[in-house]
Amino acid sequence: MTLAYLGILALLIAIGFAFGRARAKAAGAAGRSLHSRPVYHGLFAVLAILLPMLALFVIGLPVANRIVEAQAVAQLDPATATNELQRGAALREIRSIVSGRPSATATADVRRAAEVYASVRGYADMLIVGAGLVLGLLGLALGMRALTDQFRARNHVERAVKYVLFACATVAVLTTVGIVFSVLFETVRFFDRVSPIDFLFGTQWSPQTAIRADQVGSSGAFGIVPLVVGTLLITTIAMLVAGPIGLFAAIYMAEYATPRFRNFAKPILEVLAGIPTVVLGFFAALTVAPAIRGAGEALGLSVASESALAAGLVMGMMIIPFVSSLSDDVINAVPQSLRDGSYAMGATRSETVKKVVLPAAFSGIVSAFMLAISRAVGETMIVVMAAGLAGNLTFNPLEAVTTFTVQIKTILVGDQEFESAKTLAAFALGFVLFFFTLTLNVIALQIVKRYREQYD
Repeated sequence: MTLAYLGILALLIAIGFAFGRARAKAAGAAGRSLHSRPVYHGLFAVLAILLPMLALFVIGLPVANRIVEAQAVAQLDPATATNELQRGAALREIRSIVSGRPSATATADVRRAAEVYASVRGYADMLIVGAGLVLGLLGLALGMRALTDQFRARNHVERAVKYVLFACATVAVLTTVGIVFSVLFETVRFFDRVSPIDFLFGTQWSPQTAIRADQVGSSGAFGIVPLVVGTLLITTIAMLVAGPIGLFAAIYMAEYATPRFRNFAKPILEVLAGIPTVVLGFFAALTVAPAIRGAGEALGLSVASESALAAGLVMGMMIIPFVSSLSDDVINAVPQSLRDGSYAMGATRSETVKKVVLPAAFSGIVSAFMLAISRAVGETMIVVMAAGLAGNLTFNPLEAVTTFTVQIKTILVGDQEFESAKTLAAFALGFVLFFFTLTLNVIALQIVKRYREQYD
């Protein structure tokens, strides 16, 4: 049904655009003055068709699905219909039968419900398609009727575009607000079970809690200090790798490299950003970590099989393109007149870079570093495979540590009961991580505002 509906919509849109533009062209050819260009007349006809048909599809399809499911559920046993889990399982089985994958274990009630589902579904689909066709034709007729010579089609089309852009911006904002509040509600539930003081300042992290009174070895300690230290340790190592290499690479490609070398080297450098993190995790676990452990043993150091150093080094490799590409764009945006003025005063190229180009691009470089830090803080797979899961409170990069994102992933893996403190802890971690990245963004904005340079 969806393909048929969208096909009718596309056909009517093509017809409306052609008719609207053709009428305007005919009026112009006849010597009558037009307020708007013919293309806007065509676009107005498109809007007259698109808006009612799209509204019907967005509203009518969910309503039809609810009605169809209600009619099918009414054929089931009352005990099944009133139990949420059994009703969901029955609906999945009904859809499977309707789609041509019959189940040998289906009961008579389920088969009868599948017949009703298919019948009502067919009627609902025909009704939606028919109503959409009628609305589309009616919109076409009304739109063509409104298209006179002096009709302000351009104004209406641009106003519609403005509303569409506003709706997209609103969706983005509401999505962010929804994410924040969904995490916030679960975080509040977590703090009903665990003290915020223990959570924020506790030095032990062991989210496993005992299900029965006779179980041992499950402390249920939710102090995030080890996670904070592990996250900052790995992020610091990553930035010590990515920061200098990425910035120096950007300076070289923007100020010293020939155009031929730049066109060859920059795409290769940016390929690092496209490598899946799980592949980098394999590289860290199978190559980098054993090499670090071997080097440590040769020097008489005790190195864990999974270490913060291995994860930080590979993560630094991953975020080099974030620093280099953004810094390169910022450096290239510095006006050439500043460089020419520096050269005219007798400065060398290196002095120009240090005294003129980098200060002028400082705010953009800071933004690139903050973006790289946020990317490092949010990385999961590399840390899982190279740094481990142990919540150790240590500043030693040769030991195993863990991070916020790794613990969120570990807690929410598999079937979980969302009433336990262990599962709710993942939302609390997400909430803290959200405010951490928000703080980084605020700091970056303040630095950019403070050191921003504007040129004519």
